Amino acid sequence: MCGLTTEEIAHAYLTPAPTIAQRIVRAKAKIRDARIPYEVPGPAELTQRLDAVLRVLYLVFNEGYSPSSGEAVTRADLSAEAIRVARLLADLLPEPEAPGLLALMLLQESRRKARSTADGDLVLLEDQDRSLWDRALIAEGSALAERALASGRFGPYSLQAAIAAVHAEAPSVAATDWSQIVGLYDVLARYEPSPIVELNRAVALAMRDGPQAGLAQVEALLEEGALAGYHLAHATRADFCRRLGRMADARASYERALALASQEPERRFLARRIAELEK
Repeated sequence: MCGLTTEEIAHAYLTPAPTIAQRIVRAKAKIRDARIPYEVPGPAELTQRLDAVLRVLYLVFNEGYSPSSGEAVTRADLSAEAIRVARLLADLLPEPEAPGLLALMLLQESRRKARSTADGDLVLLEDQDRSLWDRALIAEGSALAERALASGRFGPYSLQAAIAAVHAEAPSVAATDWSQIVGLYDVLARYEPSPIVELNRAVALAMRDGPQAGLAQVEALLEEGALAGYHLAHATRADFCRRLGRMADARASYERALALASQEPERRFLARRIAELEK
């Protein structure tokens, strides 16, 4: 799908690769057996198929924004292609969620240069040099997000774009309107409930109310099991424990995150965190 491997698709959906492979095989078999032709959908079908197209584009962009494996923090080729197609889609089918997704991509893409060092190491949001953020992309993305929200027919991509816009407009992490971000995540969770949304909300909650508040949410998510194999959930728990002075718990969670991570810059970051706990 769009050049992504089965493993990359599986990572995006927090699903084992063999399960995704089986789904792809079944889909191909259905197309073959039912002799479904390859054809351009009619106008009446386009809106019905929009959600699936948006999901694919977002999957491709995310694999470019934060690759599931490999040596790089980002893959500009994938992100650029996703943005190119999203621009075409927003022009051809201007349903609110199409420009909403484009807005989200542009706002996320605006931070690319600040997300890694010259040596290719990961730089967290709180440590990024915001002067490196692309203000033209931020302006374009924010305007698209406002337009999508003003339509009154917005959905999860427009809401995520609104969250990204709050980050983009803040001069620092400390000056970020975390209450607004928590509120937007509350709305997003109603539109598209998922453990990833809840994990991101927990991070915002910790920034607003302190690490203990975020830790309670993350531990509840981990106990439910959906994020048990997701390295960022364990890394988030580790960070909260570190900030609370629970170093043994932090180390255990960092080690679990390291065991699950496949991207080398993330692995180096996690290894450094573990080493810092030993000092």
